[in-house]
Amino acid sequence: MSYRFRHIILFGLLFLFLTPARAQLLYEISGNGAKQKSYLLATNRLVDMQFLDTIPNVFKCFNKCNKVITEFAMQDYEAIAALRQAAILPDSVKLSNFYSESEYEYIDNSLRINIGMGLDKLCRMKPAYLTEMFRTELMKQWLQYDEQRSMESFFESIAAERDIPVIGLDNIGETMYMLFDREPFHWQCKELLKVIQYPENEVKQERTIKTMYLNGRLSDIAYQVEGPDNTTSISFSDYKVYCQRNKEWVKRLKPHLTQGGCFITLNAVYLGGDKGLIEQLRAAGYRVRPVNRIIQLKQ
Repeated sequence: MSYRFRHIILFGLLFLFLTPARAQLLYEISGNGAKQKSYLLATNRLVDMQFLDTIPNVFKCFNKCNKVITEFAMQDYEAIAALRQAAILPDSVKLSNFYSESEYEYIDNSLRINIGMGLDKLCRMKPAYLTEMFRTELMKQWLQYDEQRSMESFFESIAAERDIPVIGLDNIGETMYMLFDREPFHWQCKELLKVIQYPENEVKQERTIKTMYLNGRLSDIAYQVEGPDNTTSISFSDYKVYCQRNKEWVKRLKPHLTQGGCFITLNAVYLGGDKGLIEQLRAAGYRVRPVNRIIQLKQ
């Protein structure tokens, strides 16, 4: 081998190692008796659907599948109506009883300014619902969140248009619990007040997670959420719930993965880390590896 040829090879290898790996957001699932491959896509609701064009092979993988699996099938309009009903407080509970007069007025003013409605119209809603409404408005104002263009529900919508089955990993009762009842009511009240008092913490956390997502750092997202410094509304206690639910999701995914042809689309918060869904699937005997494993060269 000539000196010049060896020099070219060595320089090429060095260039590969010094350039960043493509963000790993799309995974192939096989093994453990699966008849054909399935695919898992990490999503982030703050990311525009146009970002999907930058994930190589994502549409090719989707077109190989015959069903879409997600956290909750949002195309089920009866279920959505049930969720809206579940967000309403029982007649026996008054939100004003859980705050001082000044706190109640502060929350009312903040909701009017940011959402356009005050507690005269929203006082019958559960605090967890109001917290999410407020957070969503923060994401729109500070992080350019556009629900109509979010990548999170893109493939679910396409599946509905093509008459492809969309399957939710959680049923309606579990979804209602996760959204409105997993935390005690008094804690929900404290959390609503905290989010309104310190909105910058929520924005900073979501911005950090979005940046990690765009760089494919799924494990870092998990550590960001479960870390002791996280004082936002999605905290360590929520992460523990997610980890426990991941174990149940693996069981529910088994018959679908055995048949194969699944396109699973889930929020990146659930996927990374040693207790995330990816590692839980591997522990159950599945082979889970990135679809786009080739190192990307700088242009």
